[in-house]
Amino acid sequence: MKFLSMIPMLLISFTAASQTLPKEELIFLTSEWKGERFADGRPKIPDQLIERAKKIMIDDAWTALKNEGYLNQFEGNWKTVNSEPIVGRALTAVYMPSRPDVEKKIKERGAAQGRKGNTNSWPIDILHKGDVYVADAFGKISGGPIMGSTLANSIYSKSGNGVVFNGAARDLIEIQNIKGFNAFVRDWHPSFTEEMVLTGLNSPTRIGNVMVMPGDLVIANAEGVLFIPAHLAEQVVSVGEFVVRKDKFGFEMVKSGRYATGDIDSQWTDEIKTAFLKWLDGHPELGKMTREELDKMMSRRTW
Repeated sequence: MKFLSMIPMLLISFTAASQTLPKEELIFLTSEWKGERFADGRPKIPDQLIERAKKIMIDDAWTALKNEGYLNQFEGNWKTVNSEPIVGRALTAVYMPSRPDVEKKIKERGAAQGRKGNTNSWPIDILHKGDVYVADAFGKISGGPIMGSTLANSIYSKSGNGVVFNGAARDLIEIQNIKGFNAFVRDWHPSFTEEMVLTGLNSPTRIGNVMVMPGDLVIANAEGVLFIPAHLAEQVVSVGEFVVRKDKFGFEMVKSGRYATGDIDSQWTDEIKTAFLKWLDGHPELGKMTREELDKMMSRRTW
């Protein structure tokens, strides 16, 4: 009941600054994150960690999240521009069906604050390099595209990254010409944005069965989209990196006949751990690992 009593105050707060979640509230909701933040309070996962995340598998990251009790972080069934993966920090937006009185007030205030264009351009204005524009457009297809080729070019210019929309986009053929850009959408449609208005910016957002928070680490590829809470990003990426190393080591050992599959897929003996670390020294492209780090990783192994 206490939480329910807070809802009206939260709604007031959401509309206090052009639909942007107040900095204090964003910090409160993401208080598990102890690292650097953007000026608006959004967790700023380091660029180096984002680069590392590009090399891990969604399956392994999903398992690591599940082991921490995060069961609702993956969403599938997307249409895309190409096979280019997307990895970066979430910048979130929420759209709702238009209501004249509310939309009028939102646009009037936006104009007074210097915001230009329709509300679907406002999130683009605050993108940073490495951001992934994540929007809930309530699955609307006809009259639902919140991005065409012009906005796609603007998004890529500002973020160097792609988008994830629970809704539609348009201009697929033209967007395919933006090298390095990808979009995960529910469908493509030739119509324009109609009867829709931005009601949440940099606020909690629902994408299918996932609650996405601003600053979450987004990993999107052919399998689907995984949203990793910022405070778990380092841990999840570390697990993912180790599984990649373990699998490559295991493939070589089994193929050579040195160890059996059962040896690799169970808790490792000291002999196998020593062999793995020696093998890893010969593969500097996979990074380094100490015996202490290896023991800690194997102690909580569930994959």
